[in-house]
Amino acid sequence: MPLFIDAQAPVIVQGMTGHQGMTHTARMLAAGTPIVAGVNPRKAGSSVAFTSADGGEVDIPVFADCQQAKDATGARASVVFVPPRFAKAAMIEAIQAKIELIVVITEGIPVADTAYCVALAQRHGVRIIGPNCPGLITLPNEQNGAGTNLGIIPDKIVSSGPLGLVSKSGTLTYQLMGELADIGFTACLGVGGDPIVGTTLLEALQSFEEDENTKACILIGEIGGDAEQEAARWAKEHMSKPIVAYIAGFTAPEGRQMGHAGAIVSGGKGTAQAKQDALEAVGIRVGKTPGQTAEILREVLAGAAR
Repeated sequence: MPLFIDAQAPVIVQGMTGHQGMTHTARMLAAGTPIVAGVNPRKAGSSVAFTSADGGEVDIPVFADCQQAKDATGARASVVFVPPRFAKAAMIEAIQAKIELIVVITEGIPVADTAYCVALAQRHGVRIIGPNCPGLITLPNEQNGAGTNLGIIPDKIVSSGPLGLVSKSGTLTYQLMGELADIGFTACLGVGGDPIVGTTLLEALQSFEEDENTKACILIGEIGGDAEQEAARWAKEHMSKPIVAYIAGFTAPEGRQMGHAGAIVSGGKGTAQAKQDALEAVGIRVGKTPGQTAEILREVLAGAAR
């Protein structure tokens, strides 16, 4: 499924030579992601040896900036593994190079930095996923014959199938992927749990609605903000495919941040109950636990098959 980017799109990794960048670049390459370059101004001109998906050795060149990397390789996507204080500059650099898709894994980026970069990306026609997210994985199917893994989502627990998954939570993404591995997915997307993110739950549902291979969707939300309510309002008018949801945070105390920077109930707003009510009001069933959510999804698919 070409969810925001096609599987053959060349990928660069900003921060590839750091510990996290090295670890996850190796894992993404092993999953078949076409990584063509790294970016680190202090190590420009060098290269790093990795094992490719077919077991051979591949040398990934390192460039000083995104524009040089794009000019040399035709890169269309970037995965960002840089510390929070450098993340704004990294995003701006990728945006100005017109990298089509920028997946920002970094946690702890100031909200003001994210807001600036998301607005800049929109003006340049560039999409950001994240920050503070696990990224995006797409699975091969008969149409595209290939998938891609951009970020830190484990590819060994998932299989190809008809489900689309979008989530604010990385851990819960992995749990539902595992729960439903026997059915399989077209794509799994973690949008991130910060107060401002580059891609919303609603936009992910739009993409799944447009994809002919996706037959049903799972939405994982959590306390804080109103992204789930916005998605519900859009789904009521535009979504033809069934959606099943899970909301984390029913026991969260008001005024205390829980997990993600955006996971906080303030002034009685952003509660799990309010989100559940909004989803159920438009016919989206909400599970009480991840396991129950998976079972509801199975019931929905069985009903659609009859």
